[in-house]
Amino acid sequence: MNMVAQSDIESRAACGVLTIDLAALVANYEQLCRLTAPGKAAAVVKADAYGLGVAQVAPALYDAGCRDFFVAHFIEAVRLKPHLAADARILVLNGLLPGSENDCADLGIVPVLNSLAQVANWSATAKARGTILPAAVQADTGMSRLGLEQAEADILLAEPARLEGIHVDIIMSHLACGDEPAHGANARQLARMGLVRSRFPDTKLSFSNSAGIFLGEDYRGDLARPGIALYGGAPYSGSGNPMRPVVRLEIGVVQTRTVPAGTEIGYGASFVAKSEMRLATIAAGYADGLPRHLSNSGAAYFGDVRLPIVGRVSMDSIILDVTALAPGTLKLGDMVELIGPHQTLEMIAADAGTISYEILTSLGRRYNRRYLSPAAR
Repeated sequence: MNMVAQSDIESRAACGVLTIDLAALVANYEQLCRLTAPGKAAAVVKADAYGLGVAQVAPALYDAGCRDFFVAHFIEAVRLKPHLAADARILVLNGLLPGSENDCADLGIVPVLNSLAQVANWSATAKARGTILPAAVQADTGMSRLGLEQAEADILLAEPARLEGIHVDIIMSHLACGDEPAHGANARQLARMGLVRSRFPDTKLSFSNSAGIFLGEDYRGDLARPGIALYGGAPYSGSGNPMRPVVRLEIGVVQTRTVPAGTEIGYGASFVAKSEMRLATIAAGYADGLPRHLSNSGAAYFGDVRLPIVGRVSMDSIILDVTALAPGTLKLGDMVELIGPHQTLEMIAADAGTISYEILTSLGRRYNRRYLSPAAR
């Protein structure tokens, strides 16, 4: 079987269609660039570009002018490298585990140094190779996750020999509460970041994530690191989402039926019909990134009609209450909307008791992934 035929078969065999609008992705990037100017905007493409396919997303962003790409793990950088031109810079947010330093240097990838141990390993690698190696240095300004603690930063500044062989291109930190604009932690972290920056006066500053960009000019620095906003997720809580939606998810109907009052529905009989109901079973479940917590709480849409999920979400299927539709409206093979114009990422995440990031990064590989080209704008 040739590859074209295989691809055609897989697209017809898929349980649903995940449409990824690269034109909207690029429009979001360009909007963020306008906000961050005269600084620049990088792109966070960790976790396979938030589940949307880094092999497609990263080149689209590169063609839109992005030259700085952040991933979480070194393995992601290795996999991303072939999809970008030589002038793109890839940075590894978690830094390097011991043993990866020479590979990282060989590939021209830039680690984010989060501890004195990572600084020492990168310096030793540079000295052994007889060269200067670039790096970013992260300071912990209040999240207690990654970055040099204050005492470590003091040691590094008091003992500059620790940075021998290292050119620090970027000093950075990460906002813990940027998506809550009124949270006091934002101002506290900004003040701490200002103190760190004053000790690296000639180094570029990277501070803002997606939400931080919208906190105002003081937070944006020289290189912002948007992630969720690129992919259409709301960058902050509260008022409406300023980003264009990037994903649409539609799932196929595999069975319909009418059940009488008293019928037990789904695993554990967690839902019992109070009256006659019409049901539709759709061909996706928690194995496809639709969380089990949507059981008896979430919904799909057919046109403008909300179709509640009844019973527990299964691994490969979900049962919908379609009584609101006229009999015979839904039939085998029809598609219902899980993410789209009637139900945003934030809405389905709220029904599942989670966040849009988790929904995006969990979307499975059994969908037919349909990419809309930026050239279509």
